[in-house]
Amino acid sequence: MELTGERTLPGIPEENYWFRRHEAAYRFAAGEVSGRVLEVGCGEGYGAASLARGARVVAFEYDGAAAAHARERYGLEVALADACRLPVRDRAVDAVVTLQVLEHLHCAAAFVEACARALRADGVLVVSTPNRPTFSPGGTLNPFHVHEYDARELAGLLGTAFGEVRLLGLRHRDELLERERAAGGSLPGQLMRSGYDGLSEAARRLVRRIRAEDFEIDGRDVERSLDLVAVCRR
Repeated sequence: MELTGERTLPGIPEENYWFRRHEAAYRFAAGEVSGRVLEVGCGEGYGAASLARGARVVAFEYDGAAAAHARERYGLEVALADACRLPVRDRAVDAVVTLQVLEHLHCAAAFVEACARALRADGVLVVSTPNRPTFSPGGTLNPFHVHEYDARELAGLLGTAFGEVRLLGLRHRDELLERERAAGGSLPGQLMRSGYDGLSEAARRLVRRIRAEDFEIDGRDVERSLDLVAVCRR
């Protein structure tokens, strides 16, 4: 698949920072879900494939080329679907996973409501989305994003359909913080300002070497996290 900036892809050295950051969120989600799992917005498919190692996964994707790629490369069950009109029966699945999708939707409130209806009584929704204060500190949103959320906004949105919302944050582990300081400061900041080609050799080398284990997700200082992660139950 072609790298356009709309979604991250595996196996591209200059994209490795963003891919591993997303991979860390998928690893977290995999520990929260089981049974029949619906992923909404599977993109290239690497995340749904990782979830499928421990659950029965069906994926929805709006982009036909991405859906075809995910089926062919990973053998996934992928249906073409619009997140604003989820074609799923009430109480049909044990979990819904939707990572780095919410910020793309103009129908966020209706989508969250549809996810709640799709879940069985003890089901769980796992969401991740960029944390606006750290992702777009200057106020200029990613051109592919409809709206970016801060922690308060995300909790409020999810709380309209879920009685229990556990809000967490994804951040760099201490070792990565030390390595990025030595390479010139915030890696996401450098990448968004100048792109991979504009980095120093030390920063490029660091980008290529990052792994999912370099990130952590917990409830500390969520407002300052890189990505917001929520685990929701009705």
